[in-house]
Amino acid sequence: MLKSKTFVKKTRSGGVMKIVREHYLRDDIWCGSEICTECKQESTVLQKDSCIESDLCSSPHYLVPDTNVVLHQIDVLEDPLIRNVIILQTVLQEVRHRSAPVYKRLKDIIHEKEKHFYTFTNEHHRDTFIEREPGESANDRNDRAIRVAVKWYSHHLDTAESDGLKVVLITNDQGNKEKAEESGLLVYKCEDYIKSLLANPELVDRLALTNDETKDISSSKVLFPEHLPLSRIQMGIKGGTFLQGTFRASRDNYLEATVFVQGEGEETTEVILQGLHNLNRAIHQDVVAVQLLPREEWVAPSSVVLLDEREAKDEDDTEEEEKEKAMKIIADDAARKPTGKVVAIIKRNWRPFCGMLNSSLIKESTRHLFTPADRRVPRIRIETRQAAALLSQRIMVAIDGWPRHSRYPHGHFVRSLGAAGDKETETEVLLLEHDVPHQDFSQAVLSFLPKMPWSITPEDMAVREDLRALTVCSVDPPGCTDIDDALHCKTLENGNFEVGVHIADVSHFIRPGNALDLEAANRGTTVYLCGRRIDMVPELLSSNLCSLRSNVERLAFSSIWEMDDKANIVKTRFTKSVINSKASLTYAEAQLRIDDTNMNDDITNSLRGLNKLAKILKRRRIEKGALTLSSLEVRFHIDSETHDPIDLQTKELMETNSMVEEFMLLANISVAQKIYDEFSECALLRKHPAPPPSNYDILNKAAQSKGLAIHTDSAKALADSLDMAKVDGFPYFNTLLRILATRCMMQAVYFCSGMDSNFHHYGLASPIYTHFTSPIRRYSDIMVHRMLAVSIGADCTYPDLTDKHKQSALCNNLNYRHKMSQYAQRASVAFHTQLFFKSRGIVNEEGFILFVRKNAIIVLIPKFGLEGTVFFDNKDKTGPKLVFDEEGPSLMVEQHIFKIFDKVKVTISLDDSNVQHQKIRMSLVEPEIPGVSVPVPEVGPMAKKPKLDV
Repeated sequence: MLKSKTFVKKTRSGGVMKIVREHYLRDDIWCGSEICTECKQESTVLQKDSCIESDLCSSPHYLVPDTNVVLHQIDVLEDPLIRNVIILQTVLQEVRHRSAPVYKRLKDIIHEKEKHFYTFTNEHHRDTFIEREPGESANDRNDRAIRVAVKWYSHHLDTAESDGLKVVLITNDQGNKEKAEESGLLVYKCEDYIKSLLANPELVDRLALTNDETKDISSSKVLFPEHLPLSRIQMGIKGGTFLQGTFRASRDNYLEATVFVQGEGEETTEVILQGLHNLNRAIHQDVVAVQLLPREEWVAPSSVVLLDEREAKDEDDTEEEEKEKAMKIIADDAARKPTGKVVAIIKRNWRPFCGMLNSSLIKESTRHLFTPADRRVPRIRIETRQAAALLSQRIMVAIDGWPRHSRYPHGHFVRSLGAAGDKETETEVLLLEHDVPHQDFSQAVLSFLPKMPWSITPEDMAVREDLRALTVCSVDPPGCTDIDDALHCKTLENGNFEVGVHIADVSHFIRPGNALDLEAANRGTTVYLCGRRIDMVPELLSSNLCSLRSNVERLAFSSIWEMDDKANIVKTRFTKSVINSKASLTYAEAQLRIDDTNMNDDITNSLRGLNKLAKILKRRRIEKGALTLSSLEVRFHIDSETHDPIDLQTKELMETNSMVEEFMLLANISVAQKIYDEFSECALLRKHPAPPPSNYDILNKAAQSKGLAIHTDSAKALADSLDMAKVDGFPYFNTLLRILATRCMMQAVYFCSGMDSNFHHYGLASPIYTHFTSPIRRYSDIMVHRMLAVSIGADCTYPDLTDKHKQSALCNNLNYRHKMSQYAQRASVAFHTQLFFKSRGIVNEEGFILFVRKNAIIVLIPKFGLEGTVFFDNKDKTGPKLVFDEEGPSLMVEQHIFKIFDKVKVTISLDDSNVQHQKIRMSLVEPEIPGVSVPVPEVGPMAKKPKLDV
């Protein structure tokens, strides 16, 4: 049956176009139920025995949720108890248009066979399709379509075999409920139905609060200004009255945030927000509209560290006002920055947050405060009846709303993650908090893996260069199993060198557009945590078929140069190849071979040739202005039985680290130029923007404190200044300065060549750059391999490869995933550092001041690569006299002045008084300041092997 609708539309040129829309209605859309005898369906989803024990409905029943129930109660629908649910096409389409994250979660539930969720195409069924009536809103029409479908199901399944089975409409819309009851349908409000379930009374905790309910639990006093309507905001942004930007809360000060407003090109304006009223219920990463305050009310960024640790109150008490006053410092006009207030939330960035429950002081209360693990997110008020059981658990909570009358947002319990402090639980928390996809690879993804046993075929050999005879070897960190790259160097008859970088040919196994490719593109990168790796591609590829292990034949993509003895490139070529690595070495093993004069085998001679050329390449790069920066990386020695850290050391870099790095850089630059020549509009490249001059303020002040000048006009000027910066009797000064310079840098990002004109890589002083050398662990490299393969005629192109808009969207995801993986790795190091110090008691170490704050100093401990804060104010007692000079910056504590890079001695211990936010606590030992310094701890005998949380 065909329904058609005809209407006319005016074209841009003033003509009239007739449009006919056809809508097909069918009789062969089945109901999906086991008990049905009418539908000729081969397989069914809805069970015959669909009994959920409910006080409201004692009969077996199927549930039909309306759109708002799906949108707001998806956490409830995900519970294993909720089964045999009919999702109407009307609801599915509405959810898809209104919330992409909820739509994805709903699709995931539908694909879970044990949930028995059935999608019924009611909009194309002859008996359930309805047309919109004159004067009827789209929302009312959809509500009516849902009621018609429920009525059809009720009649359709009303047979002798149904054994009294009911079809229940679940809604939160009072009007929809009344109309359903008038039509004789069985209908319940979502909250009433969930409260009636006998099998899982805790499911009530997962109910999202409605707007009416959030008003009920707020105080009567208005604490925040009202958000302006969207129509006013749009006009204001267009007229320049308001600015739109991303809200970024401070980790160190809950009363301060920054809004980043995107200008033309790459220019961004930072607007400071200070005080609860000006933050106005915005949450980290929300898109907000801000209004600038008058220039005389502009402030400088605060140097105070403030954490929200007070008891929960909704009154606008004086304690908060006092803190706001304490933040403000008298600053000259140059230090003041544009300051504003949030006037509206344009787009919420709410997600389920991990954290812990703070039990209410009121006995038997069901309302409690939840403290998120991320300090940038405010505490959330939730209702739960299982507070006692959840107190020592890490849990997930979702926000439902933030009324003007409430000091905190309101939310609901989602699920428990496990005991706080447990390694598995804490790892799960940091993966969730940093949005790292870590679920097992689905069967759809695994189905695109090669069938085992796998081997290189004659067809593969026919289209590749056979390089198996070359003396190729890999050099990697210890324990590396996903070996991306291998190298070779041999002397040619003309006296020149042939140097090859051979990269795993991952793009041979991952073809564009299949499920394996889409999953790798979404993950973007492999994430390396302490003792755990979350692969971008399944292990069969990452650690086996793609990994360039020694003494096995592997497919590679090779970049081969002919060089003279001064490392000048004579010729470059790229080829798909087959290699057989002769050795898989660690950096230390390779270094031993190079240094051992008694070793003269082919592998060692190849390494020596590579090392000699790499030194020339590095010297030339630095002469051009490439930066040599510094950041301390740590390595944990893990107990083989408990998997706890038993030692902590900073990583030592050897010549071989630099050797490998130089040839990876050379390959990346060579490939970047090649793919840009071929794909000028859609090449995937990587750039490193030059930092704005203001980024160098802290570096300049640090150098000036030692009587030195740092020139930041160019990367070359900065590199030369850093090389010259030395202080007699202070050998570690230059390293500290380079660590500080690293903090001044911008983030390197992927971009599409057709969407940008500035390609320069500031840190490498290279006009063009990309990533080619790590396709096992970076999706960007897979895309670059595909472009390079097309460039040399080794593979064919496909539409998405040459679509610059899709490439740009891909780059945005890759930049996001890369940033999140870095944060996750740092969080993992921080957690294992806490485990390490948990068994050490109080440790006494020397360190250097990296930053000076208004009430604290931040100290770096080189031995452990560890940063910590020494606070000088104490909320429980009168603190010492503090005088902060922002110009220095310096902090006078009593009579002693602290400056950047001063040497201090501190005690290091684990403060586990707050189970969720355990932290490394540092206290000053030297210099000795009465009433501030602590005595040197006595070093007792080493504790027995620690029994840590496992």
